[in-house]
Amino acid sequence: MKREAARFPKQDAISRPSLFKAGAGFAVAAAAPLLPAAAEAAAQGRILLKGGTIISMDPQVGNFTKGDVLIEGKKIVGVGGEGQVKSSSGAQVIDASNTIVIPGFVDAHRHSWEGQLRRIIPDGAIGDYMATTHNGFARYYRPHDIYVGNLITALGCIDAGITCIIDNCHNSRSAAHSDAAVQALIDSGIRASHASGAPQTGEWDKQWPQDLERLQKKFFASTDQLVTLRMFAGMDRELWALARRLGLRITTESNTAGREFEEFSNEKLLRPDNTFNHCQGWPDAVWQRVKDSGATVNVCPRSDSQYALGEGVSSFQRALDHGMRPGFSIDNEVSYGTDMFTEMRVAFYVQRAMATYRKTNGDAKAPALVGVRQVLECATLGGAACAGVADKCGSLTPGKEADIVTIRTDDINVYPSNHALGTVALAADVRNIDTVIVGGQVRKRRGKMVGVNMDKFRQMADESREYLFTKAGYKLDIFSKS
Repeated sequence: MKREAARFPKQDAISRPSLFKAGAGFAVAAAAPLLPAAAEAAAQGRILLKGGTIISMDPQVGNFTKGDVLIEGKKIVGVGGEGQVKSSSGAQVIDASNTIVIPGFVDAHRHSWEGQLRRIIPDGAIGDYMATTHNGFARYYRPHDIYVGNLITALGCIDAGITCIIDNCHNSRSAAHSDAAVQALIDSGIRASHASGAPQTGEWDKQWPQDLERLQKKFFASTDQLVTLRMFAGMDRELWALARRLGLRITTESNTAGREFEEFSNEKLLRPDNTFNHCQGWPDAVWQRVKDSGATVNVCPRSDSQYALGEGVSSFQRALDHGMRPGFSIDNEVSYGTDMFTEMRVAFYVQRAMATYRKTNGDAKAPALVGVRQVLECATLGGAACAGVADKCGSLTPGKEADIVTIRTDDINVYPSNHALGTVALAADVRNIDTVIVGGQVRKRRGKMVGVNMDKFRQMADESREYLFTKAGYKLDIFSKS
């Protein structure tokens, strides 16, 4: 920790910047027509994904070796085998042959504002993380930096096939910071739940939580939009009461479990609008209380190992033991990458290793080995439940909104593809993602982000990072021991 302390010398109080102009000069355009002849169809919002291998994640819909998905406006209106989905003339056709079509991934827990700090401490544990983020750079973020950080994260998610995130923002230093965070999510085109929370260190305006009501009125007049609002808070009766008065869901970090779980359960304060991150250190009684309440949980296969949280292994098995389907969450990019593929694999292989270890050492209650469908469910349906949008995404179900990803199967790292779920869960990576659709809008096509000015994106990221490094007195060393 001494090395980290030296990197972040004590600074004078942070002066508040001038009014933030969200996204000034940055172009994230609406999806352009994919084919010149399809301009009219694109404007009318009819898209036909044709000829792909479909993993619907809905048992009532089923899977199809070769099939079609029809989108009208923002909704899925048809899913079926080849020739089963009837499309009106003029629909924009996207050739999905040689791809696997899946619902978009959902990241149930991400500190999006840290986007400028990607992989800055690849070897760091929790003390290094706290020194780098909350005790370090967080104190110097202007609203503009919050905007840039959230935009870096959100666009990175879309590129990686993550169509929905819960943005856990524990750096809401002023009303302008909150506005900037929300605006970045809106501008990116991602589906997101902005979980507004209080900073943990440094000077801030103390406008939170009362500012939630203003934020709600400014950005969230409707709940039928891509970006929604929730509260990010610990187990606090007054805060939870405020969230519920405003109709907001509540996300809580939980790496220990004290008497408060019993008290909150007895007081009927644990409810389906609660989501818990990490879920480390929970005894069986807490797991049962949370399950009985209808609350949702998400686990962090990489984060808990990276930062040596709890026992160093995610609570994936504990959730399964109690009959719960958790979401998966990436947590941050301060130490590792943004993709859900790695998250699924870490969960899959660690669970199977631990289950086998227990069985070979005579544990009669050793769990069954997890399968590829289970981890894909966590990466889609489990996360959608945590985000409170299971009625809108997480599966390719007619009537749900079109959050869809197509994954190429003719690339060298996955060809030949002999098992669709196995290819997605255990072999594919970001390079194989061909098309990403969020709420019926094409955000990535033919492996390229749609409407993003990459030169301007890099310029914004570089300028914001340089500002933060300068204010924090941090000298970048890309070969440093972290």
